[in-house]
Amino acid sequence: MERAAAAVRERHPRIGVLVCNAGIPGRYGFLDIEPERLVRLVETNYLGGVWCLRAFLPALEAAGGADVVNVVSVAGGVAFPPSGPYSASKHAQLAFSRATAAELRPRGIRVHTVNPGFVETEGFPQRRALASPFMRRMVIEPEDVARHVMRSLERGRGETYVPAWYRLFPLLQDLAPGLVGRFAGRSGYRPPAKSN
Repeated sequence: MERAAAAVRERHPRIGVLVCNAGIPGRYGFLDIEPERLVRLVETNYLGGVWCLRAFLPALEAAGGADVVNVVSVAGGVAFPPSGPYSASKHAQLAFSRATAAELRPRGIRVHTVNPGFVETEGFPQRRALASPFMRRMVIEPEDVARHVMRSLERGRGETYVPAWYRLFPLLQDLAPGLVGRFAGRSGYRPPAKSN
């Protein structure tokens, strides 16, 4: 990350917008996930954003007013089985984003936290992973997230959800964790097939 950032900063010493969007899927429970995959989840989903922001911070400060967009996940606020390790990595990323929003504000850097729900991408094929037809209708496209990011930047919004009604799930988990746990257990979110 340091080498890549140094090469970019050499050509662009002032950076106005940094989008941290690295992430890998992890539809495994804590009992089933291989230790190496768990470490990779944390390294990519959480520490990837930490090291990226640290590496590009000099260029963001040099811009004299910059924006950082951390694309987290609704999973950062909801523990959704069988994806406990993934949710834990996103919880850490969400906490990091919230903390840096306060820490970087005095330096003229605005932090935007975008929490998408289920998004259909090559790396996250959600429609195949969801057994329930109701849940499959909740899947959005990458273009929906991109438009949301642009609106967040234009309007100076801090922490947001896309679509906005996904905010309901973290609120429900805070208020009634048992209820959300029962619903999530029946959601039909399939763990990946075991490889031989």
